[in-house]
Amino acid sequence: MQCHNGSSATGKSRDHVPSANDCGFCHRTLSWTPADFDHQTVTSICSSCHNGTFATGKSRDHIPSTEQCELCHNVDRWSPADFDHQAITYGCSGCHNGTFATGKSNSHIPSSEQCELCHNVNVWTPADFDHQLFTSSCSSCHNGAFATGKSNSHIPSSEQCELCHNVNVWSPADFDHLSATGSCSSCHNGSFATGKTNDHIPSSEQCELCHGVNAWTPAGFDHLTITGSCSSCHNGVFATGKSSGHFVTNIDCFECHGTQNWTAIHFVHRSPSYPGDHSRGVACNDCHQSNSEQATWTAPNYEPDCAGCHVGDYKSGPHKKTENPDTKYSVGELRDCTGACHIYTDQTLTTIKKSRSGEHRVNRGDW
Repeated sequence: MQCHNGSSATGKSRDHVPSANDCGFCHRTLSWTPADFDHQTVTSICSSCHNGTFATGKSRDHIPSTEQCELCHNVDRWSPADFDHQAITYGCSGCHNGTFATGKSNSHIPSSEQCELCHNVNVWTPADFDHQLFTSSCSSCHNGAFATGKSNSHIPSSEQCELCHNVNVWSPADFDHLSATGSCSSCHNGSFATGKTNDHIPSSEQCELCHGVNAWTPAGFDHLTITGSCSSCHNGVFATGKSSGHFVTNIDCFECHGTQNWTAIHFVHRSPSYPGDHSRGVACNDCHQSNSEQATWTAPNYEPDCAGCHVGDYKSGPHKKTENPDTKYSVGELRDCTGACHIYTDQTLTTIKKSRSGEHRVNRGDW
């Protein structure tokens, strides 16, 4: 080497591989080339030669890695290589993509490509699990296949588990009514959640018509939800019932009262013997004097005609029957004041001098 220094004799060329200055490790005096190669004489890293110029370098399909070939390869046997994950310069998925190495299987849960967030190079399985990796909804895994899904007894709800559950503590769950997909009563049935109590008023199962999810009580009340009669609530227990001085009757409240205005009474008589609404206001007890549904007739023998109540009001004077001689109708003959009557010329009652029809009407004010 004291001669082969470029002065006394040819020395190492500029493109010589980085090596020690002891030429005898590789070259022989009788035949300078070809040289016997000894990796021990190389003074630089593998890639200084294995770069595609001096020697074969990394192929195009080589896994992403550092230039430190020696981390995996050795000089005695280039392949197979001992694999050292520390040499990799890219994320796991740079190799674990189904080409260089096994990638995510078709049945892998939806996740990011950052394998290292769950797996490690020393033990691939079991994996440490991190929910933060996931790129899809909870239910894409919590479906009974990848992970436990909704049980058969789960309340009807959307698939957005995260609306109630969280990844740190699955139970107890924070409940959000907006995630429920069924009606209130699908949960509030005494199984999933408190349902109607035994003393609840008879009503439909649509809880939301009266109750709210933020404050269950007090409830807003809608009579349209009630399935029973008025008296099933207005009985002095659930709601105010008939007072002690109430008119004695068995008909239901709605026949007289309304849900918008309880005190304004509106009753429609449907009895065929009802004479009709009078022109002046008539109180219930004007006819129902005994506080009973049965009206009190002054003259029961004239029931149900006008004379049944107004027999004492009848005046014969204006009610002429004949003129020669003058005779008058009796109250019995004109018991129905709203009917027709005639004035005859004589007592034969064969010739009508004047006819009157509908002279009186109960709804007229000029009685």
